[in-house]
Parts: sequence; C-alpha cells; structure tokens
Amino acid sequence: QVQLVESGGGLVQVGGSLRLSCAASGRTLTSYLMGWFRQAPGKEREFVAAITWSTWSSVTRYYGDSVQGRFTISKDNAKNTVYLQMNSLKPEDTAAYYCAASQGGGSASQIPTYGYWGQGTQVTVSS
Repeated sequence: QVQLVESGGGLVQVGGSLRLSCAASGRTLTSYLMGWFRQAPGKEREFVAAITWSTWSSVTRYYGDSVQGRFTISKDNAKNTVYLQMNSLKPEDTAAYYCAASQGGGSASQIPTYGYWGQGTQVTVSS
C-alpha cells in the first residue's frame, strides 16, 4: 500500500504561484509513475502532470496541454515527495488537485493507470 498526502493548496491571485507537495509513505517507492490531476466542480478529472519515479533511471516528465510551460513537476527521492510548481496561475486553474501513484504500465495521462490517490488539496485562483 502507498499513502499519498497533498499539501500546499490555497487562495492565490491571477498571475501568482503556488507549490503543491505530495508526500508518499508506505511501500518503498523504487519505480513509480507519479501524477497530478485536477477536478473543478461539474467537470471531469483532468490530467495535469506526471513524472517517472525511479532510483536508477533518468526522469521523464509529462504535462497536460493546458499547463505546459506554466507548471513544473519535480521529485525528491530522499523525501519521497513530488512537487507541482504552478506559475502564472489563471482562474481556470481553480480546482481540487489530486496526487496519484502507479506501479504498473499505462499511459501517464489516463486515470485508470493509477492505483493510489490522495485526498486532494484545493487551489483557488481569484481575479
């Protein structure tokens, strides 16, 4: 089992920045795909970003089209933590943001790829 806890959400003005954190615990994370998704009220859950998590191979990052160039995903292996740096925030970025983890294969942008999910953290961008 893997437990995921998100933090760092809050209220920010348009153009501002936030950094979300996802702390993982439980099974040792040696090779995982870690992702961020978001869900706004009345909308489907949307892929935001993902990063491969391996102690012995290079990192690969994936981004959704709507956040490409504004958001950056990173990880700290020593802390078992994944980060999502969000810059140039827009009102349409307002959503609950969820961290997810996958041990197996599958597309990084697809919800069924992920078997573990956090409880979410709210991000609100005000204009």
